Amino acid sequence: MEGKERWMENEVSARVLLDLPRDQAWEKLRDLSLAHNYVPGIIRTEIRTEKKEGVGASRRVYQTETSGLDETVTEWNAGQGFQIKLHRDEKGPMWPFREGAFRYHLDDAGNGQTALSISLMFTMRHGAFGRLLARTVLAGIFRKTVQDVALSLKSFYETGEPTTKARLREIKSAQTLVSS
Repeated sequence: MEGKERWMENEVSARVLLDLPRDQAWEKLRDLSLAHNYVPGIIRTEIRTEKKEGVGASRRVYQTETSGLDETVTEWNAGQGFQIKLHRDEKGPMWPFREGAFRYHLDDAGNGQTALSISLMFTMRHGAFGRLLARTVLAGIFRKTVQDVALSLKSFYETGEPTTKARLREIKSAQTLVSS
């Protein structure tokens, strides 16, 4: 992979099967402007750099019209996936992270399907207290968030329709996550 993010202390992941061949899934995944269609709570996405893909490309995802989070590509493997660093402009990562990143990865799954793995990797602030918080209180929240993103992305990629809260509830009841 192009670029290299340093190792982080914690990781939560989810994996789904997409009813698309990998090349079609990659064409959608590489479009960094689509996040608001599949990330719950994001209302719009704005590309912030001239570069639209690859290491250094950056987007801002908005939870409200004015509140956004920056995501910058730190690793890029054409046809397979990428990693994006989570930050606020030049201010660094958002609380409670000392550092945080999402990794998206595609694998052929056979029968015209593609396996998509999404991981949230992070290191917490506040030393031992932050590590304890990550493994107890926040672990379930982060796992649910990553699962929701994976399921929402699957729905959006397969239907072309943005995933609403109601649609996400339907999807979750169908149990479409794959054990990794």
